[in-house]
Amino acid sequence: MAGAKTSVHQAPSAEARSHATSYARRVESTEPLKIDIVSDVICPWCLIGARRLELALEKRPDLKVDVEYHAFLLDPSTPPEGADLRDRLRKKYGDPEPLFRRVETVARGDGIPLDFSRVTRTPSTVPAHTLIRHARAKGTQFGLVKALFGAYFLDGRDVSDVAVLQGVAQPFGFDADEVAALVSSETELQTTRKEARLNAERGITGVPFTVLGQRVAVPGAQEVSVFERAIAQVLGSD
Repeated sequence: MAGAKTSVHQAPSAEARSHATSYARRVESTEPLKIDIVSDVICPWCLIGARRLELALEKRPDLKVDVEYHAFLLDPSTPPEGADLRDRLRKKYGDPEPLFRRVETVARGDGIPLDFSRVTRTPSTVPAHTLIRHARAKGTQFGLVKALFGAYFLDGRDVSDVAVLQGVAQPFGFDADEVAALVSSETELQTTRKEARLNAERGITGVPFTVLGQRVAVPGAQEVSVFERAIAQVLGSD
């Protein structure tokens, strides 16, 4: 800085350095644990993974967390109007009903009343991800994602429909005009597609993909105990 005086100070003692390091660690421990989750709101394993992470975090009620969701598109080729879920899966994998039953069983084991008979469409999730991205600044992203999961998997609603998105997003700081503007803006939608593409280019081929503390990755909807161990590892208490 111009005009500042230069002075020479004696180097801090080992004891002082130790105290400073200890203080820094205590300060860091009060910072929220950053949790990044790459997912798609029509991915049932993302729904299950989110619930299992939530259960793991409930066992540490004093732990502060900062959860941020990032976009991933299960099928980037899905048209804006969506497609019939069963027709699409049948073309790829054959009869999807056994898969549905298996996922329902797993979900119900974690307390999620998943019923695929309610889910008939596979919508484009680009508009939903666009709202999720903007919910971050409002501090409502986690709640919005949970509500979108519920709207799609539990209520069987089309989460690409503007009116549905307006209703789902309203409790999370969005008014109807803002939702309509965001999901109709090609610039916003392209930004979302780019984010999802970059996540895929980083090597993420399946979701959910969770990163805790920016250093411990948990791929897939792992058991609650796996999330517990990952949290302990990040916090240095394993």
